[in-house]
Amino acid sequence: MPIRTLATDYDGTIATHGTVDPDTLAALRRLRDAGGTLILVTGRELPQLKQVFPDLDLCHMVVAENGALLYTPETGKERPLCDPPEEKFVRALKERGVTPLSVGRVIVATYEPHEDTVLHVIKELGLERQVIFNKGAVMVLPSGVNKASGLTYALDELSIDAADVAGVGDAENDHALLQLCGLGAAVANALPSLKEHADLVLTERHGAGVTQLIERILDGTLDAAPRRPRIQSKRETARVHRLADKHADVHPDA
Repeated sequence: MPIRTLATDYDGTIATHGTVDPDTLAALRRLRDAGGTLILVTGRELPQLKQVFPDLDLCHMVVAENGALLYTPETGKERPLCDPPEEKFVRALKERGVTPLSVGRVIVATYEPHEDTVLHVIKELGLERQVIFNKGAVMVLPSGVNKASGLTYALDELSIDAADVAGVGDAENDHALLQLCGLGAAVANALPSLKEHADLVLTERHGAGVTQLIERILDGTLDAAPRRPRIQSKRETARVHRLADKHADVHPDA
């Protein structure tokens, strides 16, 4: 199947200093007008995302809080994919002077150099939480939650195969996103480690790079780009197994 779905990070990818420029917005609209699907996959919490990106309704689906929350702009439906953070965890971070400290529906976030304190509190309280970095940001999420796990839920709702998706990002927390998608791209300003693992490194920075990717989706040249073997998420693997079992039930061995 041709790639007609774009899963893009926000900060540092379509946005520069938190803002999406008019040329990038125009490219996103061209993708939608051509029948493409747009999914935003971001570490941001939804309220702040709505403030900085008023054109959020361009997206068919939003994966927020680094994979922990789904949002459908057309209906306004929010769907947390995990339990909220433990009150004792948030309280302990505040008592230890971790600031700024942001608490979303699921995510708890701060900035370096507070990662040592965060890890110490997680160990002290015996919590099953992981720390994910994003260019100085320190994000705390339930174990196993990342951009790939959240995107898998979004693709399930949209009935889209991850193999038919182009993912694009710029930072540490985008590794999982690129690994899940059929083709993973990095904008020119991406971290070197992400570029090393991308199928395609774009020549332009931020939104201009994403515009390059959209043009290749629209003209069909992206479909011929070489791709590395894709890493399936546990949820996607389980879905494949369920489909295989269902097929076996319909066509039993003789």
